Amino acid sequence: MRCFYSSDLDLDLPVNHPFPMDKFSVSRDMLLDKGILAPEEIIDVTQTDLHVLKRVHDSDYLAKIYHGALDKREQIALGLPADPKLFGRCATEAEATRQTCHAALSEGVAVCLAGGTHHAFKGRGETFSVFNDVAIAVRDLQEKKPGIRIMIVDTDATQGNGTNSILHDDPRVYTYSIHVGQTANTNTRVNGNMDVETVRYVEGEMYLKQLFTSLAGALDVFHPDLVIWVAGVTNHSNDLLGNMMLSIADMQRRDDVIIRAFIKNRIPLAILYGGGYNRQPELTAKLHRNTVASAKKIATEFGKG
Repeated sequence: MRCFYSSDLDLDLPVNHPFPMDKFSVSRDMLLDKGILAPEEIIDVTQTDLHVLKRVHDSDYLAKIYHGALDKREQIALGLPADPKLFGRCATEAEATRQTCHAALSEGVAVCLAGGTHHAFKGRGETFSVFNDVAIAVRDLQEKKPGIRIMIVDTDATQGNGTNSILHDDPRVYTYSIHVGQTANTNTRVNGNMDVETVRYVEGEMYLKQLFTSLAGALDVFHPDLVIWVAGVTNHSNDLLGNMMLSIADMQRRDDVIIRAFIKNRIPLAILYGGGYNRQPELTAKLHRNTVASAKKIATEFGKG
Protein backbone atom coordinates (compact mmCIF):
# COMPACT_ATOMS: atom_id res chain seq x y z
CA MET A 1 0.00 0.00 0.00
CA ARG A 2 1.62 3.23 -1.12
CA CYS A 3 1.62 6.32 1.09
CA PHE A 4 2.66 9.78 -0.07
CA TYR A 5 4.64 12.22 2.05
CA SER A 6 7.34 14.90 2.04
CA SER A 7 9.68 16.27 4.69
CA ASP A 8 8.87 19.68 3.16
CA LEU A 9 5.50 19.52 4.94
CA ASP A 10 7.20 20.81 8.09
CA LEU A 11 6.94 24.55 8.66
CA ASP A 12 8.07 26.57 11.67
CA LEU A 13 5.14 28.18 13.47
CA PRO A 14 5.02 30.52 16.47
CA VAL A 15 5.23 28.93 19.91
CA ASN A 16 1.83 27.70 21.17
CA HIS A 17 0.28 27.87 17.69
CA PRO A 18 -2.75 25.51 17.65
CA PHE A 19 -1.79 23.76 14.40
CA PRO A 20 0.41 20.71 15.23
CA MET A 21 2.72 21.02 12.21
CA ASP A 22 4.92 18.16 13.40
CA LYS A 23 2.06 15.63 13.32
CA PHE A 24 3.05 14.63 9.79
CA SER A 25 6.64 13.65 10.58
CA VAL A 26 5.70 12.18 13.98
CA SER A 27 2.97 9.95 12.53
CA ARG A 28 5.30 8.86 9.72
CA ASP A 29 7.95 7.90 12.29
CA MET A 30 5.34 5.97 14.29
CA LEU A 31 4.31 4.04 11.18
CA LEU A 32 7.92 3.12 10.44
CA ASP A 33 8.96 2.41 14.04
CA LYS A 34 6.05 0.03 14.61
CA GLY A 35 6.68 -1.75 11.29
CA ILE A 36 3.24 -0.81 10.00
CA LEU A 37 4.83 0.56 6.84
CA ALA A 38 8.11 -0.36 5.20
CA PRO A 39 10.32 2.58 4.10
CA GLU A 40 9.72 1.76 0.42
CA GLU A 41 5.95 2.17 0.90
CA ILE A 42 6.37 5.88 1.70
CA ILE A 43 6.77 7.81 -1.54
CA ASP A 44 8.48 11.20 -1.32
CA VAL A 45 6.86 13.94 -3.41
CA THR A 46 7.86 17.41 -4.55
CA GLN A 47 5.91 20.60 -5.19
CA THR A 48 3.10 20.40 -7.73
CA ASP A 49 3.09 22.51 -10.90
CA LEU A 50 1.47 25.94 -10.86
CA HIS A 51 -0.97 25.03 -13.65
CA VAL A 52 -2.35 22.25 -11.43
CA LEU A 53 -3.15 24.78 -8.70
CA LYS A 54 -4.68 27.18 -11.25
CA ARG A 55 -7.35 24.64 -12.17
CA VAL A 56 -8.90 25.44 -8.78
CA HIS A 57 -7.50 28.68 -7.35
CA ASP A 58 -7.53 32.27 -8.59
CA SER A 59 -4.21 33.61 -9.87
CA ASP A 60 -4.41 36.64 -7.56
CA TYR A 61 -4.82 34.40 -4.51
CA LEU A 62 -1.93 32.17 -5.58
CA ALA A 63 0.26 35.25 -6.01
CA LYS A 64 -0.62 36.49 -2.51
CA ILE A 65 0.39 33.17 -0.97
CA TYR A 66 3.56 32.97 -3.09
CA HIS A 67 4.71 36.43 -2.03
CA GLY A 68 3.50 36.15 1.56
CA ALA A 69 1.27 39.16 0.90
CA LEU A 70 -1.91 38.35 2.83
CA ASP A 71 -3.38 41.28 4.74
CA LYS A 72 -4.12 41.03 8.45
CA ARG A 73 -7.76 40.01 7.96
CA GLU A 74 -6.79 37.27 5.52
CA GLN A 75 -4.11 35.98 7.88
CA ILE A 76 -6.56 35.84 10.77
CA ALA A 77 -9.07 33.88 8.65
CA LEU A 78 -6.34 31.49 7.49
CA GLY A 79 -4.78 31.08 10.92
CA LEU A 80 -1.28 30.74 9.48
CA PRO A 81 1.48 33.34 9.05
CA ALA A 82 1.97 34.87 5.59
CA ASP A 83 5.36 33.27 5.09
CA PRO A 84 6.61 32.78 1.50
CA LYS A 85 7.57 29.22 2.52
CA LEU A 86 3.87 28.49 2.93
CA PHE A 87 3.33 28.29 -0.83
CA GLY A 88 5.91 25.54 -1.39
CA ARG A 89 4.78 23.58 1.65
CA CYS A 90 1.10 23.58 0.63
CA ALA A 91 1.83 22.99 -3.07
CA THR A 92 3.78 19.91 -1.97
CA GLU A 93 0.84 18.73 0.14
CA ALA A 94 -1.46 19.16 -2.87
CA GLU A 95 0.90 17.02 -4.94
CA ALA A 96 0.89 14.29 -2.28
CA THR A 97 -2.91 14.20 -2.42
CA ARG A 98 -2.93 14.25 -6.23
CA GLN A 99 -0.58 11.26 -6.43
CA THR A 100 -2.49 9.45 -3.69
CA CYS A 101 -5.73 9.67 -5.68
CA HIS A 102 -4.11 8.36 -8.87
CA ALA A 103 -2.50 5.50 -6.94
CA ALA A 104 -5.79 4.59 -5.28
CA LEU A 105 -7.55 4.49 -8.63
CA SER A 106 -5.01 2.06 -10.07
CA GLU A 107 -4.21 0.00 -6.96
CA GLY A 108 -7.41 0.04 -4.90
CA VAL A 109 -6.22 2.02 -1.88
CA ALA A 110 -3.56 4.63 -1.11
CA VAL A 111 -2.87 7.11 1.68
CA CYS A 112 -1.66 10.69 1.86
CA LEU A 113 0.22 11.23 5.12
CA ALA A 114 -1.18 14.79 5.12
CA GLY A 115 -3.90 16.56 3.10
CA GLY A 116 -7.60 17.10 3.56
CA THR A 117 -7.42 20.90 3.61
CA HIS A 118 -11.13 21.22 2.98
CA HIS A 119 -11.66 24.83 4.14
CA ALA A 120 -9.76 26.46 1.24
CA PHE A 121 -11.98 28.32 -1.23
CA LYS A 122 -11.19 29.34 -4.79
CA GLY A 123 -9.89 32.76 -3.80
CA ARG A 124 -9.20 32.58 -0.08
CA GLY A 125 -7.99 30.34 2.71
CA GLU A 126 -9.72 29.52 5.95
CA THR A 127 -8.80 27.70 9.18
CA PHE A 128 -5.34 26.36 8.27
CA SER A 129 -6.41 25.43 4.72
CA VAL A 130 -4.34 27.22 2.06
CA PHE A 131 -4.95 25.19 -1.12
CA ASN A 132 -7.90 22.82 -1.46
CA ASP A 133 -5.98 19.64 -2.21
CA VAL A 134 -9.21 17.64 -2.52
CA ALA A 135 -10.58 19.82 -5.34
CA ILE A 136 -7.13 20.02 -6.95
CA ALA A 137 -6.94 16.23 -7.11
CA VAL A 138 -10.49 15.99 -8.47
CA ARG A 139 -9.76 18.44 -11.30
CA ASP A 140 -6.53 16.63 -12.13
CA LEU A 141 -8.32 13.27 -12.31
CA GLN A 142 -11.02 14.77 -14.51
CA GLU A 143 -8.39 16.15 -16.85
CA LYS A 144 -7.22 12.60 -17.55
CA LYS A 145 -10.55 10.78 -17.14
CA PRO A 146 -13.36 13.28 -17.91
CA GLY A 147 -16.19 10.89 -17.05
CA ILE A 148 -14.85 9.70 -13.70
CA ARG A 149 -17.36 9.74 -10.83
CA ILE A 150 -15.82 10.83 -7.53
CA MET A 151 -17.33 10.85 -4.05
CA ILE A 152 -15.82 12.99 -1.29
CA VAL A 153 -16.44 11.43 2.12
CA ASP A 154 -15.58 13.97 4.82
CA THR A 155 -15.76 12.77 8.42
CA ASP A 156 -13.80 15.64 9.94
CA ALA A 157 -15.77 17.29 12.76
CA THR A 158 -16.06 20.51 10.72
CA GLN A 159 -17.84 20.79 7.38
CA GLY A 160 -15.85 20.56 4.15
CA ASN A 161 -17.14 23.99 3.17
CA GLY A 162 -14.39 24.98 0.73
CA THR A 163 -14.68 21.66 -1.08
CA ASN A 164 -18.46 22.06 -1.31
CA SER A 165 -18.07 25.58 -2.70
CA ILE A 166 -15.61 24.62 -5.43
CA LEU A 167 -17.27 21.38 -6.55
CA HIS A 168 -20.97 22.09 -5.91
CA ASP A 169 -22.11 22.37 -9.53
CA ASP A 170 -20.29 19.32 -10.89
CA PRO A 171 -22.62 16.32 -11.44
CA ARG A 172 -19.61 13.99 -11.63
CA VAL A 173 -18.78 14.73 -7.98
CA TYR A 174 -20.78 13.92 -4.84
CA THR A 175 -19.82 15.60 -1.56
CA TYR A 176 -20.75 13.93 1.73
CA SER A 177 -19.87 15.62 5.02
CA ILE A 178 -20.79 14.65 8.58
CA HIS A 179 -19.95 17.36 11.09
CA VAL A 180 -21.10 19.18 14.21
CA GLY A 181 -24.17 21.30 13.47
CA GLN A 182 -23.75 24.17 15.91
CA THR A 183 -20.25 25.05 17.10
CA ALA A 184 -18.29 28.02 18.31
CA ASN A 185 -16.13 28.07 15.17
CA THR A 186 -16.70 30.66 12.50
CA ASN A 187 -16.37 28.54 9.36
CA THR A 188 -18.71 29.63 6.56
CA ARG A 189 -21.31 26.95 5.83
CA VAL A 190 -21.74 25.89 2.19
CA ASN A 191 -24.22 23.17 1.25
CA GLY A 192 -22.92 19.99 -0.37
CA ASN A 193 -24.80 17.03 -1.80
CA MET A 194 -25.32 15.51 1.65
CA ASP A 195 -24.57 17.41 4.85
CA VAL A 196 -25.22 15.42 8.00
CA GLU A 197 -25.20 17.46 11.20
CA THR A 198 -24.56 15.93 14.60
CA VAL A 199 -25.39 17.49 17.94
CA ARG A 200 -22.57 19.29 19.71
CA TYR A 201 -20.55 16.91 21.94
CA VAL A 202 -22.05 13.87 20.23
CA GLU A 203 -20.91 10.58 21.75
CA GLY A 204 -19.54 7.61 19.89
CA GLU A 205 -22.54 5.29 19.61
CA MET A 206 -24.88 8.01 18.34
CA TYR A 207 -22.25 9.38 15.94
CA LEU A 208 -21.37 6.01 14.43
CA LYS A 209 -25.02 5.09 13.88
CA GLN A 210 -25.64 8.43 12.17
CA LEU A 211 -22.50 8.07 10.06
CA PHE A 212 -23.05 4.53 8.85
CA THR A 213 -26.75 5.02 8.08
CA SER A 214 -26.30 8.28 6.17
CA LEU A 215 -23.22 7.16 4.26
CA ALA A 216 -25.06 4.04 3.11
CA GLY A 217 -27.83 6.35 1.89
CA ALA A 218 -25.34 8.46 -0.06
CA LEU A 219 -23.98 5.35 -1.76
CA ASP A 220 -27.51 4.35 -2.74
CA VAL A 221 -27.84 7.48 -4.89
CA PHE A 222 -24.27 7.89 -6.19
CA HIS A 223 -22.01 5.11 -7.42
CA PRO A 224 -18.39 6.34 -7.41
CA ASP A 225 -15.38 5.19 -9.38
CA LEU A 226 -13.22 6.63 -6.58
CA VAL A 227 -13.78 7.76 -3.00
CA ILE A 228 -11.60 10.47 -1.47
CA TRP A 229 -11.92 10.18 2.31
CA VAL A 230 -10.99 13.16 4.48
CA ALA A 231 -10.58 11.10 7.64
CA GLY A 232 -9.96 13.81 10.23
CA VAL A 233 -9.25 13.06 13.89
CA THR A 234 -10.98 16.15 15.28
CA ASN A 235 -13.77 13.79 16.40
CA HIS A 236 -11.79 12.71 19.48
CA SER A 237 -13.11 13.89 22.84
CA ASN A 238 -9.84 15.65 23.70
CA ASP A 239 -9.60 17.69 20.50
CA LEU A 240 -9.35 21.47 20.90
CA LEU A 241 -11.69 22.32 18.02
CA GLY A 242 -13.83 19.27 17.26
CA ASN A 243 -16.73 19.46 19.75
CA MET A 244 -17.29 15.69 19.54
CA MET A 245 -16.83 13.05 22.24
CA LEU A 246 -15.50 9.97 20.44
CA SER A 247 -13.03 7.66 22.17
CA ILE A 248 -10.02 6.02 20.53
CA ALA A 249 -12.09 2.83 20.25
CA ASP A 250 -14.96 4.72 18.59
CA MET A 251 -12.58 6.19 16.04
CA GLN A 252 -11.03 2.80 15.42
CA ARG A 253 -14.48 1.41 14.63
CA ARG A 254 -15.20 4.36 12.33
CA ASP A 255 -11.98 3.70 10.43
CA ASP A 256 -12.39 -0.06 10.22
CA VAL A 257 -15.98 0.04 8.95
CA ILE A 258 -15.38 2.76 6.34
CA ILE A 259 -12.16 1.24 4.98
CA ARG A 260 -13.49 -2.30 4.91
CA ALA A 261 -16.73 -1.26 3.21
CA PHE A 262 -14.98 0.41 0.28
CA ILE A 263 -12.18 -2.11 -0.17
CA LYS A 264 -14.53 -5.10 0.12
CA ASN A 265 -16.82 -3.60 -2.52
CA ARG A 266 -13.87 -2.82 -4.81
CA ILE A 267 -14.36 0.93 -4.69
CA PRO A 268 -10.94 2.59 -4.90
CA LEU A 269 -10.19 4.60 -1.76
CA ALA A 270 -7.80 7.55 -1.29
CA ILE A 271 -7.32 8.40 2.39
CA LEU A 272 -6.29 11.90 3.55
CA TYR A 273 -5.43 12.94 7.10
CA GLY A 274 -7.73 15.93 7.56
CA GLY A 275 -7.65 17.94 10.79
CA GLY A 276 -6.52 17.06 14.28
CA TYR A 277 -5.71 19.39 17.19
CA ASN A 278 -5.62 17.20 20.26
CA ARG A 279 -4.75 18.71 23.62
CA GLN A 280 -2.11 15.97 23.79
CA PRO A 281 -0.15 16.72 20.58
CA GLU A 282 1.27 13.21 20.28
CA LEU A 283 -2.24 11.76 20.36
CA THR A 284 -3.08 13.66 17.17
CA ALA A 285 -0.25 11.84 15.37
CA LYS A 286 -1.24 8.53 17.00
CA LEU A 287 -4.85 8.82 15.79
CA HIS A 288 -3.67 9.50 12.23
CA ARG A 289 -1.30 6.55 12.54
CA ASN A 290 -4.19 4.33 13.66
CA THR A 291 -6.16 5.19 10.52
CA VAL A 292 -3.22 4.26 8.30
CA ALA A 293 -2.65 1.06 10.30
CA SER A 294 -6.29 0.05 9.74
CA ALA A 295 -5.95 0.73 6.03
CA LYS A 296 -2.76 -1.34 5.79
CA LYS A 297 -4.27 -4.26 7.71
CA ILE A 298 -7.52 -4.36 5.73
CA ALA A 299 -5.76 -3.78 2.39
CA THR A 300 -3.46 -6.72 3.12
CA GLU A 301 -6.48 -8.85 3.98
CA PHE A 302 -7.90 -8.19 0.52
CA GLY A 303 -4.59 -8.55 -1.31
CA LYS A 304 -4.03 -4.83 -1.81
CA GLY A 305 -1.45 -4.25 0.93
